Amino acid sequence: MQRRSFIKSSSVALVGAGGIRASQIKEDREKIQKTFTLSLNAYSFNKPLLAGEMSVAGLFQAAKKIGFPAVDLTAYYIPGYPEVPENKVLFEIKRSAFKLGLAISGTGVRNDFALSDPVELANSIELVKKWVVAASTMGAPHVRVFAGRGSENGPSRDKVKTQMIDAFQECADFASQYGVMIAFQNHYDYIKTTSDVVEIMEGVNSEWFGLMLDIGSIPGPDPYADIEQLIPYAISWQVKEEVRSENEKVPTDFIRLLKIVSDRHYTGYFPLETLGEGDPRQKVRKLYQDVSQLLL
Repeated sequence: MQRRSFIKSSSVALVGAGGIRASQIKEDREKIQKTFTLSLNAYSFNKPLLAGEMSVAGLFQAAKKIGFPAVDLTAYYIPGYPEVPENKVLFEIKRSAFKLGLAISGTGVRNDFALSDPVELANSIELVKKWVVAASTMGAPHVRVFAGRGSENGPSRDKVKTQMIDAFQECADFASQYGVMIAFQNHYDYIKTTSDVVEIMEGVNSEWFGLMLDIGSIPGPDPYADIEQLIPYAISWQVKEEVRSENEKVPTDFIRLLKIVSDRHYTGYFPLETLGEGDPRQKVRKLYQDVSQLLL
């Protein structure tokens, strides 16, 4: 993939406590073309899912009721994780989504490719590979992976990044045999800056490797400029209510974000994720409505 040149975009509205201002929607909607498909990131319902108050089937039903056509089903919520369950469990998940007319837009694991212990690193790579097979079984097109946390007191950053690139490469080569992509999420862990993310993306030589662009984990003063730089690598997203700006969290400017995505002609899944306190059903519905009203 080649880096594309920057384009200038200006903000005409911010999302605040009351949502996007209606007076600006009509004018700006015409500037945004819906080239992508919305999806619900399962982490939005993290607490009820982990507490057993919501099942995977219940998650699918909630997503369908709100209006999502797809769900990004993080593997943490699949019974047996981190072990891969029997195929009948994965097939039932696939069937449950299909009966509701939902796509499973992806899944994801908790790996760490910054580990200094070679045995632990090998185990983390093996975890990804196992869930690549599981993703193929239940019809998920990608497995989301992290870089890892690491330690600034450990090996040099160049050595750790090389280790990460090698691990991503191994996973992508394996995943290509199952028709599954590896989606690296910039997660503000060991890899923080956009330049580091680009170095990782350019370092892995595989069409089966791409970026899950997490808009809430970009630390620069203008996250939208960084988003423009990273879009060429994006194969999925984590679209959140807030972005980082000058080390503070501020409401996402959805008009500016969607204009960038439209101008860059991103055509894949566009998962939305809510975080923090509050009723997740209400939070997810509001985020879905805020984004959807710009796409009519």
